[in-house]
Amino acid sequence: MTQSKPKFAPQISVPATYMRGGTSKGTFFKLSDLPERCQVPGKARDNFLLRVIGSPDPYGKQIDGLGNGSSSTSKTVILSEAKQANHDVNYLFGQVNIAKPMIDWAGNCGNLTAAVGACAINMGIVDAKKVAASSESGICEVRIWQENIGKTIIAHVPVYQDENGNVQVQETGDFELDGVTFPAAEVKIEFIDPVDSSSDMFPTNNLVDDFNVSGCGLDKDSVKATFISAGIPTIFMKAEDLGFTGTELQGDINSNSETLAKLEKIRAKGGVAMGVFKDIIEAQSSQHIPKIAWVAPAQSYTASSGKAVDESDIDLVVRAMSMGQLHHAMMGTAAVAIAAAATTQGTLVNEAAGGGSLGEVRFGHPSGTLLVGGKTEQIDGRWQAKKVSMSRSARRIMVGEVFVPADAF
Repeated sequence: MTQSKPKFAPQISVPATYMRGGTSKGTFFKLSDLPERCQVPGKARDNFLLRVIGSPDPYGKQIDGLGNGSSSTSKTVILSEAKQANHDVNYLFGQVNIAKPMIDWAGNCGNLTAAVGACAINMGIVDAKKVAASSESGICEVRIWQENIGKTIIAHVPVYQDENGNVQVQETGDFELDGVTFPAAEVKIEFIDPVDSSSDMFPTNNLVDDFNVSGCGLDKDSVKATFISAGIPTIFMKAEDLGFTGTELQGDINSNSETLAKLEKIRAKGGVAMGVFKDIIEAQSSQHIPKIAWVAPAQSYTASSGKAVDESDIDLVVRAMSMGQLHHAMMGTAAVAIAAAATTQGTLVNEAAGGGSLGEVRFGHPSGTLLVGGKTEQIDGRWQAKKVSMSRSARRIMVGEVFVPADAF
């Protein structure tokens, strides 16, 4: 008797690590562990990762995948051996759209960057001799090549020697990061030369522009804006020009469809103004870049956790949109843009922080505060950010296998 073929696709399993990095979570893969046809860019890889996360989901919950219905958790990372000299790991990031069958490969995730060094060590990608030698200092300096943007990032990963003499990543500790419930080990991150030396950090060649926002639903046709490309292309505006205070929480923005539509129109126009898009139609193809953010002088407010943030403890307040929603804290890449803009005299961010020469600022965001530092300078008439730094934390949540239907990709 001939046995008929099953009318369903079996599931395949792929090794994966589920990690928190900063205020984001993502599913991490080692490139060589992926199905062969997913080891190169293309439709198969995208479809595989979409199914892992549970997108596209018209319900917006990603119930049938590892995403959690939030831009902060709808993320994937692929790590591999570094191809660039003097680097330890190659890091490729994919921002998975929740409702659409789309993955945005255009930018980096600064929050998940905090987890890359630790994950690369645990996956055996970082040279074992280098890891072993770091036990004396307690810090393994992992040099990361960020493939999406072609930049170097250095992660200072805390390590310790276990009872068997093996060097392990330290994940627990007493470092508190607003937006994350539990303390963990501090991971210091340095973004090296986050702006191309051949380009200007301010793509319009101005620190502040008169930005045409006609047709966007504001009560004026032109507002002041700082367009910056550091960490991630970002449009900074004054909170008051948008009708905001700068102390908004997610519920104030994300529950208002009219406000969201207005901000998306402004983001699209800003993307054209700073050269990210040819026209506003093209903006529909990328929600990941540019980001739109608004700033205001320091003021007291209550964070989403109920924690009181006092204006005396911060230099300014900042709110930023991510994938069409107000971020619950602050994207790591946007924090790079904030640091670069705040430490450049004359930008809207610098002015909101009090103006003058600044080497670091602490800004208030929906979940609390964050300290960032930066160094910018003008070279041959172009502004450049030489280095931006911040502290985050990271932790493994799950290591195992993720299952995906074989016909999904």
